[in-house]
Amino acid sequence: MRFKIWYFVFSLLIILPGLYFLITSGLKLGIDFTGGALLEYKFEKTVDPVDLRKQVSSQEIEVGQIIPSSDNVYIIRTKPVEQEKISKLKSFLDEKFGKVDERRVEFVGPVIGSELRQKALIGVTLASLVIVLYIAFSFRKVPKPQSSWRFGIAAVVALAHDILVVVGVFAILGKFLSIEVDTLFVTALLTVIGFSVHDTIVVFDRIRENLTKHIGKKFIDVANLSVIQTLGRSLNTSLTVVFVLLAMLLFGGETIRWFAVALLVGIISGTYSSIFNATALLVWWEERLGH
Repeated sequence: MRFKIWYFVFSLLIILPGLYFLITSGLKLGIDFTGGALLEYKFEKTVDPVDLRKQVSSQEIEVGQIIPSSDNVYIIRTKPVEQEKISKLKSFLDEKFGKVDERRVEFVGPVIGSELRQKALIGVTLASLVIVLYIAFSFRKVPKPQSSWRFGIAAVVALAHDILVVVGVFAILGKFLSIEVDTLFVTALLTVIGFSVHDTIVVFDRIRENLTKHIGKKFIDVANLSVIQTLGRSLNTSLTVVFVLLAMLLFGGETIRWFAVALLVGIISGTYSSIFNATALLVWWEERLGH
């Protein structure tokens, strides 16, 4: 905990690039949020995704993503488009690439997209608020002069760090690789929130136990001891999840690739922030108050 300021600086250096692209470019929203169409075609022969994008765009259809699904199967995400253009596209692709089997055509209206965006924001905000209240209640018997509210707020600041890291990474990916965010991304964010808080509570609970065992000891020493005692458990728990996510990333297919990436970034960030941000912030806060 003596190096807590360096942990804050490191976190800031990680967050700032993503925050810059988030403010200047924003997230590249998928059709779940903007409305549009999802088309799935199976081609008779191998197709170059770059050429496929070019041909689809030539039909005055704005393409968001083209995702290879399996052998010669491609999922095409487009911006809002008329049914008539989609019908003509099938015939056009038949002429250009040989026989094309239309497997799926789904439309998402912009009204539904706007509603999803609003609900996603409300979901993340409510989750954060409930977490503060839950931790404040659970730690209400923490020895004075420490406050359970400080534990709750420190946990949510660490949680905000994790959200900013994940969102920032996807703002960068959206800018340079045109990676879109969808409802799976929101699911990943909510999962990261839960995991991050779980990890933080493990450390905080040990601090609470040690405060009663080591009365009179400086808070920084109690926090330092608690982190050392829980470090092995935190790393082992996180590594088991990371191994599963790596397997999903390598073998799970294109459709869940970026979902796995979001979780992977969030879990690693959550493990770091629980120890080096949440606890360090709590120590810094207590020192400012002279405890």
